[in-house]
Amino acid sequence: MTDSSLALGSPHFSDTRLAGLASTQGHLVAWREAVGKDADKAAIGVTGDFAVGLHEPGGRSFLAVDRFAIHTLCYQVVDGQLRFAARADELANAGTEIDPQAIFDYLYFHVIPSPRTIYKGIYRLPPGHYALFENGQLTVAPYWMPIFEEQRNPSFDALKDEFRQLLRDSVATQLDGSKPACFLSGGTDSSTIAGMVALASGEVAASYSIGFDAQGYDEMEYARLAAKHFKTEHHEYYVTPDDLVRSIPVVAAHFDQPFGNSSALPSYYCAKMARENGVNKILAGDGGDELFGGNSRYAKQKVFGWYCHLPGFLQKGLMEPLLGTRAAAAFALTRKAGSYVEQARVPMPDRLQMYNLITRLGVSEVLTPQLLAQIDTTGPLSLQHEVWHSRQGCSHLNKELAFDWRFTLAESDLPKVLGATSFAGVAVGFPMLDDRLLAFSLKLPTEYKLKGQKLRWFFKEALRGFLPDEILTKKKQGFGLPFGVWVNTHPELKTLATDSLHSLARRGVVRADFVQSLLMQRLPEHPGYFGEMVWILMMLEQWLQRHASTFKM
Repeated sequence: MTDSSLALGSPHFSDTRLAGLASTQGHLVAWREAVGKDADKAAIGVTGDFAVGLHEPGGRSFLAVDRFAIHTLCYQVVDGQLRFAARADELANAGTEIDPQAIFDYLYFHVIPSPRTIYKGIYRLPPGHYALFENGQLTVAPYWMPIFEEQRNPSFDALKDEFRQLLRDSVATQLDGSKPACFLSGGTDSSTIAGMVALASGEVAASYSIGFDAQGYDEMEYARLAAKHFKTEHHEYYVTPDDLVRSIPVVAAHFDQPFGNSSALPSYYCAKMARENGVNKILAGDGGDELFGGNSRYAKQKVFGWYCHLPGFLQKGLMEPLLGTRAAAAFALTRKAGSYVEQARVPMPDRLQMYNLITRLGVSEVLTPQLLAQIDTTGPLSLQHEVWHSRQGCSHLNKELAFDWRFTLAESDLPKVLGATSFAGVAVGFPMLDDRLLAFSLKLPTEYKLKGQKLRWFFKEALRGFLPDEILTKKKQGFGLPFGVWVNTHPELKTLATDSLHSLARRGVVRADFVQSLLMQRLPEHPGYFGEMVWILMMLEQWLQRHASTFKM
């Protein structure tokens, strides 16, 4: 909707300043006024997942999205007016230009993070932000920032009871009276949701899982274990290479801009199976890792953090000179130690991008001179710096979590699930991102999230006895797609990928010689690693074919 008021999702207004207002429009006007005066206090007055937009008399406009941008808003200023819509492509027309910087951002992140979109002059509101357009001036700023207030010496038993009740309440809030259903990968989060659905609804939950007939990619045994444990009505589907050939073009085209998270395809097939089974809404477990410290990189970064506590003479006088030599690189142990020092010396968040695909391959080796001349290759890292340094006054781990709320959740994982489910015709809910669970995570001590090297320690201990022990101890996997393995062995899939990459080269985005070496040499040698680069280039081209077929650099 581009020329009137808009309200998506379920914003809940709890601040007493808003209590007497009768209509949603009145609530939004009051909230806009509160944001204009004190954004921090205004954040107290609204919860839920939502996107809201208002056009008011006098040309004033106000937009806002929830803390994780579960619902999105895009906007542009045209002829002195603010236009907005849920999708970027709803604001674009045949004359709207593709932004070369957005193409580079996509190749760097595998998505295009807000506030940029693929279109020049069209922007996406970042999570927890508002936009106010008044007197010809546009202000975009956060109305909410996380404040971590860790409890000291809390009672584990009290927290455990509170946590379990919050999980149950959060799931209950997402149930809409239709057939209760959930994704089930067999991981900690999806298994927790599966168990809580039955408790919250009093009904048998329907669970949906995706498998792959490829060694190292299938974890259906854990999904089955959880389904048996919680007595769900379980459904499975094994995605095949033929499925990818059929669905890649249409799934790529469904998103409002290029989207490279490969788990979108299995998520779509999972949601499609649910829809065909009569499900109207499916619950997802996204958010547990990021709220409670479950990603392996958190433990890894903690190890790197130890280096800065070593005396300077050990760092500069001994370890760095010795481990940086050619002789040290010749032996496995010293080579590994040298890699540790090399990474530990790099500050956050730069360290997270040391193995970024496009930078490791070499930007000038991948991209054409035409594209390079129109982009700022430091732009993505500058955005990460801005987000990283906006979180102050908290532990290093909590800073990492808040960073991931933006780049992992709001920009990648949530759009993946939302795009896949909307294409399948199913609504989706995210109980782990309930505001009450978010508030609970903000007060947890850092060591309850990462205890030594034990990831999401409190979460797992609080659910011990509820979740099967095998799931509590399993390694994280999810709906990872064996694309690199399949593209080497399946002729039709290889043709689709090859044709897509050569077409992208003809557009002047990537170098033809890079495409040739990627497909003929690198992909066959290391399909798991270089398959990811083939995937993101293919999905970019497939999106362009549908939305900007004439685009060339």
